[in-house]
Parts: sequence; structure tokens; C-alpha cells
Amino acid sequence: MSETTSAAPVKRSEIFGWCCFDFANSAYTTIIVTAVYFVYFKNVVMAGAAEASIYWGGALAVSQLGAILMSPLIGAMADVTARKKTYLMGTAILCSLATAALFFAGPGEHVLALLLIVVANFAFALSENLCAGFLPEISTPENAGRISGYGWSFGYFGGLLCLLLALCVIDFGKASERTPWIFVMTGVFFMLASLPTLILVRERAKPRALPAGESLMSAAWGANLRSLRELPKYRTLAAFLVSLMFSTAGLVAVVAFASGYADDVLKMSQQEFITLLVILQLSGVAGALGFGFLQDRAGAKFALGLALVLWIGVCTWGAFCGGKTEFFMLGMVAGVAMGALQSAGRAVVSTLTPEGRSGEFFGFWGFFTKLAGVIGQPVFGLLATAFGFRVAILANAGFFVIGLLILLPLSLKPRTPITSSVE
Repeated sequence: MSETTSAAPVKRSEIFGWCCFDFANSAYTTIIVTAVYFVYFKNVVMAGAAEASIYWGGALAVSQLGAILMSPLIGAMADVTARKKTYLMGTAILCSLATAALFFAGPGEHVLALLLIVVANFAFALSENLCAGFLPEISTPENAGRISGYGWSFGYFGGLLCLLLALCVIDFGKASERTPWIFVMTGVFFMLASLPTLILVRERAKPRALPAGESLMSAAWGANLRSLRELPKYRTLAAFLVSLMFSTAGLVAVVAFASGYADDVLKMSQQEFITLLVILQLSGVAGALGFGFLQDRAGAKFALGLALVLWIGVCTWGAFCGGKTEFFMLGMVAGVAMGALQSAGRAVVSTLTPEGRSGEFFGFWGFFTKLAGVIGQPVFGLLATAFGFRVAILANAGFFVIGLLILLPLSLKPRTPITSSVE
């Protein structure tokens, strides 16, 4: 929606700065969504109540629904004003503060805990979209897979570092007493680690002059409506977003309930599960980097198809997993599949996005990937409550099957080149 974009070369420091946001926000997803908070919420805040899984899945779904409604609008507003960095900073601060405030949601404070999770996850989702909106400006169709892979792989290192810091916090005393301080540490980590993004990444878009009497809000809504009318021109992108929605529904459900599976089915301790997450983070680096290069060489559809096949195998294996050692091995495969799917999906959207409309179209990317959370997490939570985690994870493979079937007939060649060079 911005009028033009700068053709200035992209410096390597700018790519590094962009990757730093993946490094920062992985602290939130690793600690809050995956590793620590769900078990704390279930066992401490909810005192082991059976409905904890339903409440947890519902809170994540509500936050995703809010992001679904707001992502395209916020993206269009960022394009019109050419202020993606300003919006990015605001959402990062909000997520950091809400995460740190989980310290105050102790036993019996489930309403406060759920409210803070909704706010934090909503802000995280918007910030993820806004940061991804810079990818078309700092990459070309030929290297988008690698640059997206750099970001995701660096992000896994961020999650790994935050896990190690969490272990240090726990080692200072009893885990049950020290765990709330992990949430404070995570919020601070997110904010500090995102500073290089806010400093180094350039705002290349230029603001669009609004017609007399037109407000920013009406201009943004108008941009969204025009995009919807133009959607038939971008049939491949629209179909791919639907495929990505189903695939992401399966992925986010696994991430949100992995700690519950490990706790209820395998009786893993918090330290054992954090060790598993370290393995997952390291294998995720390999998946993001390896599949990023594979995508640029062999094509996006091949890389994504392989990642989805891996996920189908992971879910099937998880349903019949026999013990902790086997679960560690499963975590390695899941990490590779996770890094591959997330990195490759973002890069494809980048190469199919019209120039100058990255905020808007990555808002639609956010719409579909957050809709995935509204679908996947509640479904998994209901199945886990009614039939157990093994049935839930086996059924979860269906999301990846649907995503693969939609992907197979698509041609993912870039529609228009995106001008960018690296100094």
C-alpha cells in the first residue's frame, strides 16, 4: 500500500537485525507456549483440574481470533503510514509486559492467568506478522528461503538460550517457588533481544498521501477490501494460505500440548522436558537452515511437501510412542519438521507478495496462520480431554494430510520479482 519502496542495497547487518526478532520471540513461544507455562498453569494455577487443557486451548484460540480480526487491518495501516517498525515495537512491548506479569497469576488466579495469556499471545501474533512483512524488502525470490531459514534457525538459538536461563532460575531454589521468575525473565529477554531489529532494520516503504477527508482507518479498510476483490488474481497465494492454515493448525496444536503429553503420558519431569526442548531447538536449526537451502535449490513445493510428510510421520509415531528415550528421538524429527515448515511457508508468502504491499499481505498470512490456532488448539484440547493425548495426536495428523493435498497441485513460482540486493 505504500507508494514506492527504496531500492537501497540491503546490508548484512540489516538481515542480522531482522533475524534477531525471531531470536527474541522464540523465548515467548518456547517458555510460555511450549515448555513451562502450560504445566505450571495446569498443576499450580488450576491445581490439576481436568478442564485445564480446555481452558488453555480456549485462551490460545481467543487470542488467535483477535489476531485474525486485526492482522489484515494492522498490516494495511502499517503500509499506508510506512511505520511497520513502530507497530512492531508496540506489539513487542505489550507481549513482553503481559508475559512478565504472569508472575502475579499464582494458585487459584486462573482468570488473571488466562487474561494475560490472551493479551500476550495476541500481541505476539501481531508482532510476528509485522516482522515477517519486512522479508520481501530484504530478500529476492532466489534467496528468500535461505534468509527466512536464517531467521528461524537463529530463533531456535534464542529459544535454546532462554531454556538454559530457565534452568538457571530453577536451580536457585525449589522449582515450584522459582518458576514464576522464569516468566519475568522471558518478558525481559524478549524486549532486550528485539532491540537490534528496531535499530538495524530500515523502513524502506514510503507513506501514501491520504485523499482529503479520508482517515487512516478508512484507508486501511479500503485496502483490505480491494485486496479481497483482487484475490482471484492471486489464486495460487490464496490456495497456498489455505494449505498453510491446515498445516499450521496441526503444528501449533503439537506445540501447545507437547508439555501436557510429556507430563500426562510419559511422566517426564520439568528438567527432562526442558532437555527435550533443547534437542528440539537444535534439530529445528538444522530443519530451518537445511530446508531453506533445499527450497532455493529444489523448489518450495518439494521442500514443503517433504516437511508435511515428516509431520504426518511424527504424529503417527507420537500416538504409539513407548517411552522417554523414544520420545527424545521423536523430538529430533519433530524439530526438523517444525523448522522446515515454518521457514519455508513464510518464504513462499514473501515471493508471492506484490511489491509495496508486504504489511497488508503478511497480514493475510497472519489471518490464516492464526485461524489455524483457533482450529487446531481447541480441537486437540477437546480430543485430549475426551480420549487422551495419544488419540489426539494421531487425529492431529489429519491437518497435515489436508495441507499436503491442497499443496500438491499448486505452482509456487514467484509472481513478481522483489527488488533487493545485499551489499
